[in-house]
Amino acid sequence: MAFEPDSRPRVAVVGAGIAGLAAAHELARDGRVDVVVLEGSPRTGGKLLRGEVAGVATDLGAESVLARRPEGLALIDELGLAGEVVHPVTQTAAVWSRGALRALPAGHVMGVPTDVRSLSASGVVSATAVARAALDEVLPATRVSDDVSVGSFVGARLGRAVVDRLVEPLLGGVYAGRAGELSLQATLPAVAEVAGQGSLMRGLRTRAVPASDTGPVFAGLPGGVARLAEAAAASLVARGVVVRLDSTVRSLERTPTGWRLLVGAAAAPSTVDADAVVIAVPAAPASRLLGASVPAAAADLAAIDYASMAIVTLALPPSAFPNSIAGSGFLVPAVEGRVIKAATFSSVKWGWYPGDLIMVRCSIGRHGDVEELQQSDDELIAVALRDLAVVAGLRGVPIDAIVSRWGGGLPQYGVGHLSRVARVKAAVSSVGGLAVCGAAYDGVGIPACIGSGRAAATQVLGGLLGERQ
Repeated sequence: MAFEPDSRPRVAVVGAGIAGLAAAHELARDGRVDVVVLEGSPRTGGKLLRGEVAGVATDLGAESVLARRPEGLALIDELGLAGEVVHPVTQTAAVWSRGALRALPAGHVMGVPTDVRSLSASGVVSATAVARAALDEVLPATRVSDDVSVGSFVGARLGRAVVDRLVEPLLGGVYAGRAGELSLQATLPAVAEVAGQGSLMRGLRTRAVPASDTGPVFAGLPGGVARLAEAAAASLVARGVVVRLDSTVRSLERTPTGWRLLVGAAAAPSTVDADAVVIAVPAAPASRLLGASVPAAAADLAAIDYASMAIVTLALPPSAFPNSIAGSGFLVPAVEGRVIKAATFSSVKWGWYPGDLIMVRCSIGRHGDVEELQQSDDELIAVALRDLAVVAGLRGVPIDAIVSRWGGGLPQYGVGHLSRVARVKAAVSSVGGLAVCGAAYDGVGIPACIGSGRAAATQVLGGLLGERQ
């Protein structure tokens, strides 16, 4: 259908993950446009999902909001949940290395140590590896004229063991990626900022720390941070926004008045016409939608790879861990040969869980790993229990367990990612009435995705309402 000149413009949001929900929230809050959200799956929320394990509601996807970025807490506030925000009881984490759980070096920046003494005291790497890292203080500057991989740069400064046993496990927790493939500029901007200045550790020690890097690092909500997505979706419906589930957008084409979207089953699709479109889906489907109208952006998006992963959530009796649990969890370097890459003791980290059980989340899957994720749910649960027995002294069997699979869940920010994203956004914005957002662009965390969605909404609103004034 075409819109009459005096009618309110319509914006279609493709995708109802947290970025799409944030974009739709911003559009609806403006109040001058009609909004329709088109989601291909049976539910909203994307990687934010809750479920019950042993009768307790818990997150099965993302489980915390980075509190040092404002966008997540701001949306929580706007949705009336600010009074319920909680912070971790403990944020102490460890890494399983060389046969023991060891504390991360004090003052590290995403696993990159800032001091040889703290690296040595941690015991994460051998004395030989500590001596190699100490050379960073006397080596000539490593010139970086363009983007490089994290592994190549940090390895050149501090040695391979620091990359394998510290940096890669922390990056793996965020991106499920490999340090040798991930972009230094996109994933470790603080490190990239001091690259080429000489000693990396000295540069990180003396850099100016933003005022926002104080206070609690993470925040959550009792019952699970996925409540944020649930509240956002409910708020949209209350505002009269149309949210269509099971409505895959199959194609997008330019029309004389805006855009036409082909939606639904291939055998019986329907059309939705809109003055503007926000594309809030992962890179591959976004590439397919943009293939005809913005081929340059489509090509760049097609080059963004994704990693799959699974989360095994276990409810265990307190007696299952004869040794006391001192921290919120631990990381496992790939070089250790274990299947789980991390474990979070959720009931220790957050204070709102009942005291008669221990809830543990085990993450499985790194970029390029296929065979491990092809195992059945029962096999993944057994693997998680086996690794917990070795690393954390688990004894006994779980009260309940559930496996959540996130196929293609985490975009890989490869070398050159920032330039690629800049090209995509420039090409998309040049078309008019079109914007993109989500984890594929400016950050994979909840606040980053919210900020991405809001920026996309602001972009299309500016174009639409500016043209109509």
